Amino acid sequence: MDSTHTEQDGILMEIREANLNYLMLARQMIRSDKLAAIFRLGISLDIANFIDGMSNSQLIKLASANMMLARFRFDDTAVLGMLTSYTKSEEQASAHTAILMSGQAVEDIC
Repeated sequence: MDSTHTEQDGILMEIREANLNYLMLARQMIRSDKLAAIFRLGISLDIANFIDGMSNSQLIKLASANMMLARFRFDDTAVLGMLTSYTKSEEQASAHTAILMSGQAVEDIC
């Protein structure tokens, strides 16, 4: 087995681990406060209900996908800039970013 194949296997294992962590956190957030979770995760109510209703075995099966389930949701470099290079207090920058993000449409990601 060459090092490239081993490296790819390692990356796929890390993707699966990240997926499982993401799904477990998402389900915990949804069960704790569904509306806040929908906003923070950037998912629809349908997706939140789907994740909430998944069994542990379904969650593990979905996490085993060879692609990232969580999507990088900051398509706007201005939002990224606010989060990384804020000149105001961290709380103000975070609040400003949340206001901007709340205006973006929630996407259904399956």
